[in-house]
Amino acid sequence: MKQTELIFIPFPIMGHLGPTVEIAKLLAQRARRFSITIFIMNIPFEFLDSMTKDSDSYSIRFVALPPVEVSSEAMSDPFLSEFVKASIPLVRDAVHELTRSNSVRLAGFVIDMCCTHMIDLADEFGVPSYLFFPSSAAFLGFLLHLQFLHDYEGLNLDEFKDSNAELEVPSYANSVPGKVFPSVMFDKEVNGAELPLYHMRRFRQVKGIMANTFIELESHAIQSFSGSTVPPVYPVGPILNTRMGFGEDQQNASAIMSWLDDQPPSSVVFLCFGSMGSFGADQIKEIAHGLDHSGHRFLWSLRQPPLKGKMELPSDYENIEEVLPEGFLHRTARIGKVIGWAPQVAVLAHSAVGGFVSHCGWNSLIESIWYGVPVATWPMYGEQQIHAFQMIKDLGLAEEIKIDYNMNSGYIVSACEVENGLRNLMNINSEVRKKKKEMQKISRKVVIDGGSSHFSLGHFIEDMMANIPCEQ
Repeated sequence: MKQTELIFIPFPIMGHLGPTVEIAKLLAQRARRFSITIFIMNIPFEFLDSMTKDSDSYSIRFVALPPVEVSSEAMSDPFLSEFVKASIPLVRDAVHELTRSNSVRLAGFVIDMCCTHMIDLADEFGVPSYLFFPSSAAFLGFLLHLQFLHDYEGLNLDEFKDSNAELEVPSYANSVPGKVFPSVMFDKEVNGAELPLYHMRRFRQVKGIMANTFIELESHAIQSFSGSTVPPVYPVGPILNTRMGFGEDQQNASAIMSWLDDQPPSSVVFLCFGSMGSFGADQIKEIAHGLDHSGHRFLWSLRQPPLKGKMELPSDYENIEEVLPEGFLHRTARIGKVIGWAPQVAVLAHSAVGGFVSHCGWNSLIESIWYGVPVATWPMYGEQQIHAFQMIKDLGLAEEIKIDYNMNSGYIVSACEVENGLRNLMNINSEVRKKKKEMQKISRKVVIDGGSSHFSLGHFIEDMMANIPCEQ
């Protein structure tokens, strides 16, 4: 009997690869007849071992593709389009190698939202393609609606740049202001909206879309797809890695967790801005003054920006005192801790943490829901502004420090704004805190047998089995 093989092609950055590995594990657990191969495109500044090494117990294999040569300009494109296109021949060869023995039957390709060029490859092999969308259902609806308005009703997206002008979008309960649209839509250096629009058109060509969300969280957004021409959307989240591995930074992680052990329950504000989040000196000083004046206990993950023009991630400061106000560390020594890298999942899971100042990456927001930690929004890049908008305006699950901040805008959030945001965040009687705790309970139920996401994943597996080509 032929082995049934499912191919995953993730976008090779942390925020996309992590949930892709987790959904692959869930599929491997639920559909034992499948084996899964995940092709990893070779990006030099990402390390992947921590996500892939604990998958041995699943029927999942990882195939690291050889590096490809593309220009440094191409690598500055947030969608890495040339890089992904240059990887197509490598994926093609690897799939041929996989199927050469004639004992493997391909079930299909599961393709990341930023890798839709690979749909053509699935077509070559005569198998269906599916999309894994590691973001919110509301954002998926936003993208598809924008593409429809642009292509069929002549919408000029430039009208919304840095604007309070609002657009009615079916997947959002409130009209969406232009100032929270993803800034890449207006970036002329990467042809503005052309690349996002290309991907959105391709979304419509897949057999189904798995999204990292759940019906009870985004009922309005998911309902908005009903009766539309969008491929079936399967809410299969929350997809997250709850294992508390600390990787190579075991010593620092242990010190952080030990410090948290000494703090009272729900007393600490955790500030963390994602793998690419960093600030200039002026903004750092405002955050420090805001923390100082608020009087709240805090754990602050503060990273050093990469050198301009360098394709690198932020790094830890060698001497953190150099960028902080004079005397700040001394004044706050009893209530605060400034760190570099943070083991985010372990920190959010700790009982001492009572609030999370977040860049509003979707993975971080899902983690905050799973652990019931209220969020104050400080988006940095990508689609984080529209996530902040949704969490505050549509869902009532976050407080605002800033809703439309962009790390490249030059705007400085004042110490007063930081302090006010922290006060609201740490209010133990706030509606946001109550709603977050309720949603935490729901998020734990949806993934177990009888839960909505458990059912949705089963439905996806059934539909995928029905779509496997008879002849291969």
